[in-house]
Amino acid sequence: MNEMKSVFHKLSAVAMAVVVLMTTMSFTVDMHYCGDTMVDFSFFKEAKTCGMEKMQADKPCETPVLSKKSCCSDKQIVVEGQDDFKISIDKITPEQHFFVVSFLHAYIQSFDTISTDKDSFVDYTPPFIRQDAQVLHQTFLI
Repeated sequence: MNEMKSVFHKLSAVAMAVVVLMTTMSFTVDMHYCGDTMVDFSFFKEAKTCGMEKMQADKPCETPVLSKKSCCSDKQIVVEGQDDFKISIDKITPEQHFFVVSFLHAYIQSFDTISTDKDSFVDYTPPFIRQDAQVLHQTFLI
């Protein structure tokens, strides 16, 4: 039981560390689209382009009045991590307080062991039966 308890504590500590790491980490996803098709995406640097922008920039405009809009687009998704971990006790609602107290009480009670191997009647002899009551009254369980 003690071994299982220590393994559970270690696993819960690792899980909490992973949760803190994932909530504080921020990252950016950079994507390049040609029309509706995603050509490239990147987590750490800018996404590679398909080269359509260079072809349009190198070509002189035959008709400067009618310029085409580029079919390529870049999209960037930024996920910001949490910076503030200080939670004020004043901001906790009574429902949250009730949940925390109930959870802690149930958690602590789950590790209490009740020993059932003690027999309180081992030191006492059973009472002497003068006559068998079932035979005397002719009552039998069928």
